[in-house]
Amino acid sequence: MSAPLRGRALICGSVAYDTIMVFEDQFRRHILPDKIHILNVSFLVPQLRREFGGCAGNIAYNLALLGDPGYPMATVGSDFAPYREWMGRCGVPGDYLRTVESEFTAQCFITTDQDHNQITAFHPGAMQHSHANTVGDARDIALGIVAPDGRDGMLQHAAQFAAAGIPYIFDPGQGVPMFDGEDLRRFIAQSRWVAMNDYEWELTQQRTGWTAAQVLEHAEALVVTRGAQGSLIHTREGTIDIPVVKVAQVVDPTGCGDAYRAGLIHGLLHGLDWLQTGRIASLLGAIKIESRGTQNHRFTMQQFRQRLAAVR
Repeated sequence: MSAPLRGRALICGSVAYDTIMVFEDQFRRHILPDKIHILNVSFLVPQLRREFGGCAGNIAYNLALLGDPGYPMATVGSDFAPYREWMGRCGVPGDYLRTVESEFTAQCFITTDQDHNQITAFHPGAMQHSHANTVGDARDIALGIVAPDGRDGMLQHAAQFAAAGIPYIFDPGQGVPMFDGEDLRRFIAQSRWVAMNDYEWELTQQRTGWTAAQVLEHAEALVVTRGAQGSLIHTREGTIDIPVVKVAQVVDPTGCGDAYRAGLIHGLLHGLDWLQTGRIASLLGAIKIESRGTQNHRFTMQQFRQRLAAVR
């Protein structure tokens, strides 16, 4: 790992509302396979909650818990006021959030049944205008991350980081299907670090034709998270196996990947080695999974250090 990076982290990605509903039955009892062609169903959802989410929002929230300067760069809608107030209470800066008055903030509507099956609808809203933001508008940036966002915004922000000589993490997430092999190879070649889950990495390999060794010809590290199997950090010096951290209870995995990315950024900002960085990232993911929603977990740095000391 290199020396500490002095400055702020710029987090280019989505900021969104997550509306989560619970259907207290099974979808399969109401969706008839032989009637799919005339599907017209309605689900009563007595339980509903609205959470603050989006990749940039989640990563910045976790960085704030660690005391690091993480600045989300995103486009938000005319309905963003409650989220902005929440960010202020949590110590997440809103300097580089652009409001698009004609749009709603990106929103995800998720209905879950008793079998944990989900029906999801996503409205991108203001996120479609993410290309209106420019990396050059931010100051004192030590490193960046290109997380899931509008397609044009991701392409432009990656190119802008590269042109400015700012090292960044390429974290395409669920946005991988938007890009062909040429796009993905360009992202990787411009980045210094790459982070994906195992499914995203498999799809990236198929589209680029690149192996981990070929990625490392361009990037310094390839981080692949594997859910309950932990994560692998591929570097030019070798591969580091990071185990999962034991949790008290698995409550909600949503947002664990974003928490893990915040751990990576923390390690890079502070010049930590990859083993220590991976353990911090894994612990953040574990703490998140013990809470419902993506921004409801809390801890003090003393609590975090004590739990980290027990991670081996």
